[in-house]
Amino acid sequence: MRRIQIGIVGVGNCASSLVQGLQYYKEKTPEEAIGLMHWEVGGYRPFDIEVAAAFDIDQRKVGKDVNEAIFAPPNCTEIFCSEIPPAGVPVRMGCILDGFSEHMQGYADAQTFLPATDPQPTREDVVRVLKESGVEVLLNYLPVGSEEATRFYAECALAAGCAFVNNIPVFIASDPAWAGRFEAAGLPIIGDDIKAQLGATITHRTLVDLFRRRGVKLERTYQLNTGGNTDFLNMLNHTRLASKKESKTEAVQSVAGVRLADTDIHIGPSDYVPWQQDNKVCFIRMEGKLFGDVAMNIEMRLSVEDSPNSAGVAIDAIRCAKLALDRGQGGVLHGPSSYFCKHPPRQVTDDAAHNDVELFISGASEGVDEIPPLDDGKQVLVAG
Repeated sequence: MRRIQIGIVGVGNCASSLVQGLQYYKEKTPEEAIGLMHWEVGGYRPFDIEVAAAFDIDQRKVGKDVNEAIFAPPNCTEIFCSEIPPAGVPVRMGCILDGFSEHMQGYADAQTFLPATDPQPTREDVVRVLKESGVEVLLNYLPVGSEEATRFYAECALAAGCAFVNNIPVFIASDPAWAGRFEAAGLPIIGDDIKAQLGATITHRTLVDLFRRRGVKLERTYQLNTGGNTDFLNMLNHTRLASKKESKTEAVQSVAGVRLADTDIHIGPSDYVPWQQDNKVCFIRMEGKLFGDVAMNIEMRLSVEDSPNSAGVAIDAIRCAKLALDRGQGGVLHGPSSYFCKHPPRQVTDDAAHNDVELFISGASEGVDEIPPLDDGKQVLVAG
């Protein structure tokens, strides 16, 4: 059986949900496999993915088997698969750079970040580990705002010959210079900033697109999110939020047809509520005008476990990256990036992105080069 060897940068809640899922679906048949967008992608099933290397900088994780480290504090996501045999893969010390915010050391032990004292690796050290462990696809799960650290690991992926899946809002795939480097190296890249399976951004996009399709003028909207995991704790440092706000805002603006003024749209993290742990609560409000300029509004509350909500999307992204490697295809995978990520190089409607992903998986095409028009003939906006 074919396997996909992955490397994980950042063994936090999202990595925990992903690794749990790889074991969980081993016990399922395709008919029982709830929560996956695809059971099989190019012949690869969820449990054909194996963790070959992992990096973190928390002393409670470094040195432990990755299948043990995913349950170490401050991880707090739901445990839906606790019986996971050892992987034989130790979590190695990562390169810190800007990978954590200093304020995260001032909270209760179970919530705070405890930096490891192990020597930090050089780029050559990380590249050697990736090569020796046979990593084919490297996943970036660093905290929001880790600009330098993300670029460090993107360089490592290029040097080691790995595909790169950028799950956070640091702009790599949507930066033409970085995208060009991956294309020149013949290595696939998917990014940036993973969408949840059914989370705040995809729901907000769907509602905005519904307004446009039904002829309702959207005048103003907000999306407010609260949560209690380390992602929300990290984002209390607002200096780390610029790319996150841009990513989430452009994801919604791109399907609006006509851009809202900056003063009429607010999207971004709102606050850290420790007792929520990995539960994310989203509040969306949209105000508009119907027939005859009659006012209307809609309010919605969404509650989800944040990390499992992205794991199935990551499993599909990994398998699409591996398919591209198998086919010798490098550079940005536009269909998968647009469907799986909030800030891809090419923003299209979710229907168009879904179609492009299916074409990519089938091998027929990645989709047309021209950006598909919206129903009213307006071109969608290209983020980045």
